[in-house]
Amino acid sequence: MAEKLKKRPRDPLALAKLIGDIATGQTPNTVSDDRNPAAVALGKLGGAKGGKARADKLTPAKRQEIAQKAARKRWANR
Repeated sequence: MAEKLKKRPRDPLALAKLIGDIATGQTPNTVSDDRNPAAVALGKLGGAKGGKARADKLTPAKRQEIAQKAARKRWANR
């Protein structure tokens, strides 16, 4: 698969050291993504199907209840 960027540490000193190492060429900026491409594609396919399948199973009343609960949570802090 493709290569992805190395994960950055949250600690400022460790981040500064990593950036310095990358800039001087002591450490590569990327890590290889060794996941199975077929498994990644299959996972994406299932994720794309899941939300639509769940929405199709909900009754309109249950869907409205979920939407109202979400709206209450969104507007609770305002």
